[in-house]
Amino acid sequence: MKKPILIGSRGSRLAIIQAESVLSQLREIDPNLDFHLIKIVTRGDRAKNIPLDHLSGRGVFVKEIETALLEKRIDIAVHSLKDLPTQIPHGLSLVAVTRRLDSRDAFISRGKKLAELAPGSVIGTGSPRRKAQLLSYRPDLKVKEIRGNVDTRLRKVANGEFDGIIVAAAAMLRLSWEDRIIEYLPLEHFLPEIGQGALGIEIRAGDEETAQLVRTLNHKPTWQSVTAERAFLQALGGGCRTPVAALATVTDNTLRLDGMVIHPGSILKGSEEGSPLNPQLIGRKLANKLLERGYLNS
Repeated sequence: MKKPILIGSRGSRLAIIQAESVLSQLREIDPNLDFHLIKIVTRGDRAKNIPLDHLSGRGVFVKEIETALLEKRIDIAVHSLKDLPTQIPHGLSLVAVTRRLDSRDAFISRGKKLAELAPGSVIGTGSPRRKAQLLSYRPDLKVKEIRGNVDTRLRKVANGEFDGIIVAAAAMLRLSWEDRIIEYLPLEHFLPEIGQGALGIEIRAGDEETAQLVRTLNHKPTWQSVTAERAFLQALGGGCRTPVAALATVTDNTLRLDGMVIHPGSILKGSEEGSPLNPQLIGRKLANKLLERGYLNS
């Protein structure tokens, strides 16, 4: 009998739902295989009271999971792709991404849309990107750091600690809480995090048996889209603290990439189109376009 295949994930309700969706699909592919879910606590989970942009290093929500993969304590890692750094550690391989759900940000409040809030209203987010976009869109609002699972954040809105919060729409959809979304924020002002809405599946490099199994879950248009986005981020200097946003879509055999680099008091936007067969080139071209317009990596 074959040994069990161990799938590693963070332990939050959302992360478990995400990992179980992958596990369920793998069971459909081969019902004879034995899969087990392993919950792993990451540094980002432990440091719940520290703002994300104050945590040093990259991959605060994935490093411990990747270590478990390298040490063969798990065989497959399931990540929210937006948490996965563009530089994959030696010995590991990103082999599949799932079909992307809604990539947009969602606004949650006690009934009012973002444009309807009174000046001085307090909005919660732990994302430097969302903070910068929000203050560009509504500079009269106040932004307060918020951490914790989605349900914790929702409670803080309900009890009046915040007038609203911004979260990934995909998270609300996976939690079956889309009825709590007041509005989906416009991409024109709130371009999402790199890879937002997709799941990344990582394995050990050279594990061809597992790779062959997992690759069946890869959604090609999403793979092409996020590859362009990740190439864009990497070309700008992947780990820089300047907020970067991007979204690529594939339509009629054309990949369009929209990107945004956010500085205090200014936002650089651009787009690039090309063949989805070479998404990395499109990402690098857009990055170079913004670099030529004055963006300096810092």
